[in-house]
Amino acid sequence: MEQSRATAGRGKLYDSILDTIGDTPCVRVRKLVPDHVRLYVKAEFFNPAGSVKDRLAISIIEEAERSGELKPGQTVVEATSGNTGVGLAMVCAAKGYPFVATMPTSVSIERRKLMRFLGAQVILTPKADKAMGCYLKAVELADANGWFLARQFETDANAKIHENTTAKEILADFAGDRLDYWVTGYGTGGTFSGVAKVLREERPETQIILSEPVNAQLIQSGYAQERGAYGAPAGSHPAFEPHMIQGWTPDFIPAVLQESIDQNRFDQLMPIDAQEGIRASQLLAQKEGIFTGISGGSTFSVSQNIAEIAEPGTVILCMLPDTGERYLSSPLFEGVGEEMDDAEVALSLSTPSFHLNE
Repeated sequence: MEQSRATAGRGKLYDSILDTIGDTPCVRVRKLVPDHVRLYVKAEFFNPAGSVKDRLAISIIEEAERSGELKPGQTVVEATSGNTGVGLAMVCAAKGYPFVATMPTSVSIERRKLMRFLGAQVILTPKADKAMGCYLKAVELADANGWFLARQFETDANAKIHENTTAKEILADFAGDRLDYWVTGYGTGGTFSGVAKVLREERPETQIILSEPVNAQLIQSGYAQERGAYGAPAGSHPAFEPHMIQGWTPDFIPAVLQESIDQNRFDQLMPIDAQEGIRASQLLAQKEGIFTGISGGSTFSVSQNIAEIAEPGTVILCMLPDTGERYLSSPLFEGVGEEMDDAEVALSLSTPSFHLNE
């Protein structure tokens, strides 16, 4: 007879919510892939503020504290599509720094509210100005007020945290086991750069798959990114088009990403359509109970495509960057109603205890 589910606790106490960042689980997906393949997802929504960017946020702040670049009580400012801003808002709240985010109006409303709920201020920039618009606004605000600019797109602290945490977790979880493919998209390129660097050294047999939106293939285009001081982008990339995969592929190639492109740290570049990512996210929720956003769905869809043609015994690990709750006002939830549909009304009326017309 099977034993009832039970837990024993973690056996430790935490001094701060920040101490719970990282050590996210790799979870097997069973119903949406062929039986002869093992596909796992690294569920980054287990981080305390709900995304992989919690790692980046704590790394930026603590590295700047160590270097003395960030002074006690100094305001932190950063351009973000949402997840980095939420992570920074959490970290700054816990550590006592004021935080200001700049972000385009195209990003989902709940991301703005989450940051403001965590005590941050959010400065919106026009959708037409794309990511470059909110980036330039953050630079202006930092220069005008003497604030600390987080520089997620250029800082060494970005990839470093993924070398020190994400990659080591993957090595530990797959120790003694196969790991044939590791699949990820990119925003800043930090997750890709940090993990890929370690996998190239420690698991050279692992194929590293990088994905970008099919209508915004910046890397595939081969066009060089114009750059200014600190490796910062000097303008929008000519191959960029607006896309629905929030958090992926800004309208420039970040310096953090560029280093790994130059070092050939990926084996295949596989584009994905956002609609496929949306459908994959919905399937993960409805068939596996795994709740992730459009970026996670997109990465998973790429992983499914690999699984369909993979040899028996193949093991795939796919990054799921965040939770689906970041997307309630986005196309991911189109068609998901707030009121009962006809089937739900019929079910309600099938028993005598409740009637809508009473």
